[in-house]
Amino acid sequence: MSNIIWKIKTFDEFTVPELYAILKARIDVFVIEQNCPYPDLDNNDQKGIHIWAEEDEQILAYCRVFDKGIKFDETSFGRVLTTEQARGKNLGRQLIRYAVETIENRFHTSEIKISAQDYLLRFYSEFGFVDTGKKYLEDDIPHTEMIRK
Repeated sequence: MSNIIWKIKTFDEFTVPELYAILKARIDVFVIEQNCPYPDLDNNDQKGIHIWAEEDEQILAYCRVFDKGIKFDETSFGRVLTTEQARGKNLGRQLIRYAVETIENRFHTSEIKISAQDYLLRFYSEFGFVDTGKKYLEDDIPHTEMIRK
């Protein structure tokens, strides 16, 4: 029996333990696992809406979404992760569905731009994201800008 709980909160709605758990998950995946020392705390968390799945206070999947004009001219989401113990359970797909729904419901648009790690291009295309052809290295990891209209 699964006890997975999904949460959607603004920065000001976080409890301290929730914030700590999310930041720990982001560092575990992006800094340690992907061996990428980068400034995860970029002063954008305060402007975003945070979506995550947890079980027994452990983060399983997470992302943050933004209105237009914060990351791109369009709405966007990022810091998408599934923690090691949660992989292979389709939580990533559920997370992206929630991210898209949250943007559509709160920001009243379906146009979303993301910066996708290249190995996830096919995954994001399942949700209507299209490769813009704009490719770049971000923290030494190949990324492609994708858009959904």
